[in-house]
Amino acid sequence: MLIGLLTAVAASACYGTGSVLQAVGSRKSARREAAAASTTGLTQHGGPSLSSTAKAAVTWEFMVGTVLDFIGFGLGALAARLLPLFLSQTVISANLVITAVLSIKLLGIRLNRPEWASIAVVCSALVLLATAAGPEGGGDASTATHWWLLAASVLVIGGGTLIVRLLGSRAAILAGLLSGLGFGALGVGVRVLNGIDPFHLPTLLADPALYAILVAGIGGMYLHTVALQIGSVNGATAALVVGETVVPGILGVLWLGDSSRPGFAWMATLGFVVAVAGAVAVAWFGEPEDGGGAPGTASGDGAQASDRQPPEDDTRGDAGPAHPTASSRAGSS
Repeated sequence: MLIGLLTAVAASACYGTGSVLQAVGSRKSARREAAAASTTGLTQHGGPSLSSTAKAAVTWEFMVGTVLDFIGFGLGALAARLLPLFLSQTVISANLVITAVLSIKLLGIRLNRPEWASIAVVCSALVLLATAAGPEGGGDASTATHWWLLAASVLVIGGGTLIVRLLGSRAAILAGLLSGLGFGALGVGVRVLNGIDPFHLPTLLADPALYAILVAGIGGMYLHTVALQIGSVNGATAALVVGETVVPGILGVLWLGDSSRPGFAWMATLGFVVAVAGAVAVAWFGEPEDGGGAPGTASGDGAQASDRQPPEDDTRGDAGPAHPTASSRAGSS
């Protein structure tokens, strides 16, 4: 249990740090697009094109953040096999707290009292969860269930990507929810994956859950990147937290045999609900939806910058589609 908790905390730290760096890279890319007066960075519906998303992904900050995401993925996968999913996924989702704190330095964001209170709520809830969690379930599932997981991952990521592109700038919350569901499916897939213990490569490669993990993980990262570009993603990040914690947590209890310690079910339930609510609050009370200027506009001296914008933006205004919140993840995975 202790090793699993430490692994989940390390994964959360990687994801949180990676999110801040990805937000910095996305914002930098958005400013360049706006400075060039580019109209090719958006689809006809106002959403980011594949080209603009790729440009955000090649900034050095975004690439370092992505490396940390991969490290976090590996640590999170290990945690998912060592802990009940309702505990491992919730601890990992606490990367919002790490992101919020690091954003003070890297994004120039100042946290307000509701944000600090929400962070305290999340930390308290994680203590309740860690105290109440029992042993993880066996994770055994039929081959048909693995195929269903793959089909669901393809439907969520493939269909969701199409819908997000059609909705454009209105799809921030939906993109966050879908990326969260993708990261949740990844956690479930890691838990049920065959050929790991003991390791057997042919069994591993023949398991549909492996390909569900790839589809859900890569698709979730893409949708998360899109959410970072669309605008302020407070609501999107809140939706991501719900998608990556609630769904796999419930599936872990109902399907995989996860449980709490005898007599501590009430504490586990309370901790889970409070942790999710606190994580949503961290996202919701994050950077305001309006950063102080209309996206994509600039005047002679630059738009008035919000006091939560990074210092380098003060003379440029809000010149781009990216308004990363203090709690924008990937997660992931």
